[in-house]
Amino acid sequence: MADEPVVRRRVVKAASGISEARVNGQKTQSQYQPYKDAAWGFINHWYPAVFSKELAEGEVKGIQICGIPIVLRRVDGKVYALKDQCLHRGVRLSEKPMCFNKKTISCWYHGFTFDLKDGKLSTIVANPDDKLVGTTGLTSYPTEEVAGMVFVFVREDDFADEDVPPLSQDLPFRFPENSERFPHPLWPAAPSLLDADAVGHGMHRTGYGNWRIACENGFDNAHILVHKDNTIVHAMEWVLPLGILPTSDDCITVVEDEQGPKGMMQWLFTEKWAPVLENESLGLKVEGLKGRFYRTSVVLPGVLMVENWPGEHIVQYEWYVPITDDLHEYWEVLVKVCPTEKERADFQYKFDRVYKPLCLHGFNDCDLYAREAMQNFYADGTGWDDEQLVATDISPITWRKLASRWNR
Repeated sequence: MADEPVVRRRVVKAASGISEARVNGQKTQSQYQPYKDAAWGFINHWYPAVFSKELAEGEVKGIQICGIPIVLRRVDGKVYALKDQCLHRGVRLSEKPMCFNKKTISCWYHGFTFDLKDGKLSTIVANPDDKLVGTTGLTSYPTEEVAGMVFVFVREDDFADEDVPPLSQDLPFRFPENSERFPHPLWPAAPSLLDADAVGHGMHRTGYGNWRIACENGFDNAHILVHKDNTIVHAMEWVLPLGILPTSDDCITVVEDEQGPKGMMQWLFTEKWAPVLENESLGLKVEGLKGRFYRTSVVLPGVLMVENWPGEHIVQYEWYVPITDDLHEYWEVLVKVCPTEKERADFQYKFDRVYKPLCLHGFNDCDLYAREAMQNFYADGTGWDDEQLVATDISPITWRKLASRWNR
């Protein structure tokens, strides 16, 4: 054993300690403890798995959501999903796909073969009469495919088929059916992935950080400061505030309907929120000329909707799909209703040349950078206790509380 004394890393605390003025004291934190515990995400919810174009007919692909390995296979157009872990010795089926027919997928190691529909062990290649056959199987996961996206209901092994909710309960609020409840006089009704002729164009990439940090970034009304130098903001001469302050106790509406998505709507561009356009002490002033009206909402399991963004008749959806406790898959999807072939072609053209480079990359790359910058603070779990939140953080606090109440 070495003679030198063990040198331990010094724990650095803020010089001034934690202020009693923060809005997230212990009493408030106790109301969202389940959220603080949800490092690996909320299971028993619908999540995007792949874009339709990413899974060809007959193709097998492995993904991971909420720490659960999942194998996908498309057969006759339909996507099937099973736990990607052979019950025999734990091998991932997707590591070396082996499929002898359209009904099953086999483990390439010892030949355990599973029915795609229900995951049952249907045979073993070199041991078809073994008594284990037909008595066990892998967890299967329901799938839905809409607007060019494949969704998977990621569930616990004992979650019953009859309890699986419709996809609509894990997607943002729909319009115009909610237009009376949530008026939008400054922009047209936002489209939905579930609308007839809806087209979704987007991208997904791995974010290095916990999914909760990423999700909260999407509707944090003070974070827009990171976008002040973005090309599209200046090219379009948009008025992008330094931040937005709540001016009313009802600046956010929490939606907890028995049927439908559980989430919250922020009343942006109303008298309930005030944009901050200048900070005299720092010599900062917003110089934009054109208003860019938008509104954000978020629903479980962590789906952001930005209405009227980046243009009229378009909506941006974002998902922050948990992979592990420090990785997530960041989905950015623009949705527009395109009834004709020409409209679909025009949307694709503008997505490729404007929206993807300037919005999904140019604008949202700043968000990725900011989220990663926070990860070290939250990585060991203490950041959730030590953060010192302020009035503008009413949005993440409200979200944490409702997510704690309504995750399945």
